[in-house]
Amino acid sequence: METLIEYFRRVATYSGWVVTIELILIGLVVYWAVDFLEGTRGERLFRGVIFILIAGVLILNLVVERFGFERLQYLYKGFLIAVLIIAVAAFQPEIRRALIRIGQSGFLAGRNQQLVETAEEIISAAIDLSATKTGAVIVIEKDVALGEFIETGVRIDAKVTAELLRTIFYPGSALHDMAVVIRGDRIVAARVQLPLVEEGARNGIQLGSRHRAALGITAGSDASVIVVSEETGIISIAQNEKLSRNITESQLRKHLADTINQAAPAGERFWKFYRKKNIAQK
Repeated sequence: METLIEYFRRVATYSGWVVTIELILIGLVVYWAVDFLEGTRGERLFRGVIFILIAGVLILNLVVERFGFERLQYLYKGFLIAVLIIAVAAFQPEIRRALIRIGQSGFLAGRNQQLVETAEEIISAAIDLSATKTGAVIVIEKDVALGEFIETGVRIDAKVTAELLRTIFYPGSALHDMAVVIRGDRIVAARVQLPLVEEGARNGIQLGSRHRAALGITAGSDASVIVVSEETGIISIAQNEKLSRNITESQLRKHLADTINQAAPAGERFWKFYRKKNIAQK
């Protein structure tokens, strides 16, 4: 206890502004990292690394310096280097994705255009799948991460294109069953298994497995789901445990504008830009 009190007394001698600024900066970095990794395998690994580092620093400051365990201190420094090397190897996919984002020219300015293009690719795919009566379930992730469901599917991490969506849901494809999950402008995974709502009629309509899965995922998240019926080719939208059927292209476009606008990070809202684009097209 005396060691702990002495440690806090020493911290109290530092400038309050300096300590506050340092804590805010550290908090922002940790928050950005957790937010970037949310819903991925790296999220749990990152939390574990942070816990080990914090616990190690506390032990080093409160025990090693107090009792002069120089050898333990030396081993801990070597342990930190080993953790750094392991982290770089373990977080290789996430680090590569972050560097690609940072390196993209006009990242912040071009993000709006990327989201508009993503919406148009989804619309094009949905219309084509509807015309050929090809069943499809397209899940758009928002604030609530769908990592536990993504883990049940096949990782893709590819840019959203109409051609890729059509290929995935092609009946002869190995990935055509179940759902596709989209995060931002990327297809995160395919053949994702979703929870099903209880079998029964909704609004007098008997629902198939695709529509039940779409309603199931919206029951526990804020995701938006586009469903194409294999029997009729009708496009439906599931959101907040409600299913809207017989969706037209213009209704789908407006829905995607609202959905991706909500899913985009702060400062990257594009509704006004997207709306102007639609008016120009009309």
